[in-house]
Amino acid sequence: MTVKKPSILIVDDEPGHILMLEGLLGVWNYQAAGASNGLEALEAIKKTPYDVILMDIRMEEMDGLTALKEIKAYNPSIPIVIMTAHSAVESAVEALKSGAHDYLTKPLDFDALKITLEKAVEHRALVLENQAPRTLVTGGSNGIVGNSSRMRQMQELIKIVAPSEATVLITGKSGTGKELVARAIHSQSSRKHEPLVVVNCAALNENLLESELFGHEKGAFTGADKRREGRFIQAHKGTIFLDEIGEISPRLQVKLLRAIQQREIQRVGSDHTLRIDVRIITATNRNLREEVNAGRFREDLYYRLNVIAVTVPSLAEHSEDIPLLAHHFLRIFALRNKKEIKGFSPQAMDLLINHPWPGNIRELENLIEQAVVLLQGRYVTEKELPVAASSFKAVQAKTDSQGPGESQGIPGREAFSNQQALDGTLENAEREAILNALKITSGNKKEAAERLGISRKTLYTKLKIYDL
Repeated sequence: MTVKKPSILIVDDEPGHILMLEGLLGVWNYQAAGASNGLEALEAIKKTPYDVILMDIRMEEMDGLTALKEIKAYNPSIPIVIMTAHSAVESAVEALKSGAHDYLTKPLDFDALKITLEKAVEHRALVLENQAPRTLVTGGSNGIVGNSSRMRQMQELIKIVAPSEATVLITGKSGTGKELVARAIHSQSSRKHEPLVVVNCAALNENLLESELFGHEKGAFTGADKRREGRFIQAHKGTIFLDEIGEISPRLQVKLLRAIQQREIQRVGSDHTLRIDVRIITATNRNLREEVNAGRFREDLYYRLNVIAVTVPSLAEHSEDIPLLAHHFLRIFALRNKKEIKGFSPQAMDLLINHPWPGNIRELENLIEQAVVLLQGRYVTEKELPVAASSFKAVQAKTDSQGPGESQGIPGREAFSNQQALDGTLENAEREAILNALKITSGNKKEAAERLGISRKTLYTKLKIYDL
């Protein structure tokens, strides 16, 4: 099998310098091409997905800084190494702030060039790995996405519970995907070829919900001009899923308890009982144990519903699945909106990982759909994620206002001076900051991440990159 050589685009207005570098990079087993200015480079990257760009900063037609910003706007994932003269180091620092991967001074130190290119290629591979969606853990076609330990544990419980006839209570915050769990249980049960009937108990008032669940006779109330079969009858031989079960009234709790215990129901306005063969799955975002203690929910009904409990974690509790979920929704909405979208910029993904997600997966889904609709390019950037960006800035402002880093000599996200950037590569400064933070916090990664102003997920990624 032929291994693809990493591709390098050399951007310089000196043809002799390009020719020399092409020969050198060929010896190092790179595939090199040249461009004489920023405009040519911009056109070149639109045709070829280069792994690294090695670019001079001073050129007649579109200088390196302008080209850097244009290239990053088109494809943020390509690492760009800037070449500059000793007298223009200030421009190199500005380039680093604009997203350059690193910089080298002319005349080039070939050993430093080789090491820098190796790191840039490795960085590019890591970015592409993070952008590429991994295998979805879906339990079939039920739509549950996640590779984290919490999601795997839940999937295993679903596989165990699904074949039984036990009543299941699904708990979790709003937007976590409780209905998907109910559908997964039904789809893996012996009733999978029969109906799954879904009822949102919070969407109807008491009288309408009673009629919806149990049906009614003709003339049972004003407007009842004919007999109506309820959802329990519609779900006969299948499964009924009662969402937001904590919202039903005490009177309906009594009727539901009878349906579970006796496996029979009565239509509204009827004295006759009807036998039902239905598996019952319920869900709530409330703590039903607390509702029982407060006298708002029947204890006997609670125990009937809570034979098997499945807890759906909040998105914050399995944040490592955010990249996987984000790519999952991106594919769906890109296809729906007939757009060709390649992925997320590293900055955009960092915003998604750092967002608190009070609306959980539902909020993430809505945000990705919004981003797809607004997107004009090939990669979702922070510009298309205003909600995540604002929350990230709020967290960052809170961290900065606390100021522990300055008082205790701990470098934070903005604590590096230009001189530090000049003394070594940006990676070295970042690596040193992480080591200092871990030392101060005695190895507590959560506290170290807070002091650095980054998420724990980002810290773990950095630890892996720097082999710490």
